[in-house]
Amino acid sequence: MESDRKVNLSDLLAALTVGHTPSPILARPTADPEIRAPISEDDRLITAGGVFVARKGASFDGHERIGSTIERGAIAVIGERPPMQVVSSVPYVQVANAQNAIGLLASAYYGYPSRALIVIGVTGTDGKTTTSTLIYSFLKAAGVRVGLLSTVSAVIGDDVLATGLHVTTPSAPEVQHYLRRMLDAGLTHCVLETTSHGLAQGRVRGVEYDIAVLTNLTHEHLDFHGTFAAYRDAKAELFRQTRDGRRKAIFNRQKAFVINADDPNAAYFAQFAQARGTAYFSITSSTPAYMPCFQATTITHAPAHTYITAAYSARKNAALNLTTGLIGDFNVQNILAAIAAVAPLLNRGDWHTFNTLLQNGLDTLPAIPGRMERIDAGQDYLALVDFAHTPNALQRALTAARTLIADHKRLIVVFGCAGLRDHEKRRLMAETSITLADVSVFTAEDPRTESLDAILATMADAAIKHGGIENQTFWRVPDRGQALAFACSIAQPGDLVMACGKGHEQSMAFGTIEYPWDDRQALRSALQGMPLRTLPTADRQ
Repeated sequence: MESDRKVNLSDLLAALTVGHTPSPILARPTADPEIRAPISEDDRLITAGGVFVARKGASFDGHERIGSTIERGAIAVIGERPPMQVVSSVPYVQVANAQNAIGLLASAYYGYPSRALIVIGVTGTDGKTTTSTLIYSFLKAAGVRVGLLSTVSAVIGDDVLATGLHVTTPSAPEVQHYLRRMLDAGLTHCVLETTSHGLAQGRVRGVEYDIAVLTNLTHEHLDFHGTFAAYRDAKAELFRQTRDGRRKAIFNRQKAFVINADDPNAAYFAQFAQARGTAYFSITSSTPAYMPCFQATTITHAPAHTYITAAYSARKNAALNLTTGLIGDFNVQNILAAIAAVAPLLNRGDWHTFNTLLQNGLDTLPAIPGRMERIDAGQDYLALVDFAHTPNALQRALTAARTLIADHKRLIVVFGCAGLRDHEKRRLMAETSITLADVSVFTAEDPRTESLDAILATMADAAIKHGGIENQTFWRVPDRGQALAFACSIAQPGDLVMACGKGHEQSMAFGTIEYPWDDRQALRSALQGMPLRTLPTADRQ
């Protein structure tokens, strides 16, 4: 076991009674076995000596799988049903909420790794991965031994590990496993991208944060959270968890909080922060409503670079002059958020040195897969892949893309809207593309068990109501490979073809099946006149 500790069931249960929002134990076992393998809520991952956490999910009830996990070697079971309703030949523990308990249990199993790391959590609707990667790059440029856990990958020293096909925070045991690996690798800091799903589903329970960052908050995930208020409250859990967590000797200052001063929800998040530890960032030209603030005073966009001058309101003559290959005002926001996050961790006595360090971080920034990523197959027009999958992200991506082409050239965008997700996005995203792009191609994007044709019809109706003309300013092409090929076929020299919505993801869901899919590979194939044909829509005309 990676923690090199002897852990008994009682040691795990002790973690449920302390800390931020403890998880009540309703019935305890009489036996106290030694735990020799990891905890999991996935019965397929249980190995001899491990602990199975049974909970009722949206499509299954883990309590029905207790028997199979015991056959696999589970040495104890933790669930929500009363003991008399569970047939178990191993010690059984009843808790009030298994979903909330699993993160605390996993943290205890791995030896509470986040207690020995400085952990920076990044949440928000858009920009989480980029901001997390920027923080990682800034700290690494300063010589900090830092790891990165994002929805794209886990970076632990020289190891880069994929974290999943679709974007969300890894499971609670996986999060704690990665944190343990970072600690065992000698790292001292971790940047953890933290999604609203991860917060609401308890995947980061047991993580002891030191710095919380909010990039922005816009319309998204209402299919899961129900209302914008519930979505916002889920995001705020990162701030509550950071505020209420223990102070660590390795972090010799108060907890820190970073908030987007330009976001309408800034005041809401500020109430969960500690005033003396809170910093803001802004790209507006006016005086920010919240202080202290890292503020962009000038932003100059060029085809290959963005030039930024920024000031820090809490200190006179604290000017920063930076150059980046990232494009768009939204990336300036991401950069400022990252600067505000690392500022408490780095010596800013000499702002020239601080500026140099930040520039080194920008110059050595790792490529961020599927974020305004250029695809070059020798064509005479630009081609980009971006993850923009929300109305706000699409608006920002298209606005940024427009700066890369001449005024008389066309912006052609290909995207879809996911099935079994927020229906309102379909109208909003279609309206956005009709307004900002010259040509919109509506296509498949994880339709799941919904009708793809119905999704496209909703998007088309919204486009028409917003002035779009079918087969002139927008098209419906159900197969994504053919949609990308069509976009490339109509592109002229100097135009820009942009695939939005999938970014770095490696699959697409039709029905209940995940089919292999990579937008970058698909766009490269389309540029070469060979549409990728891995989806079940490939033969549709």
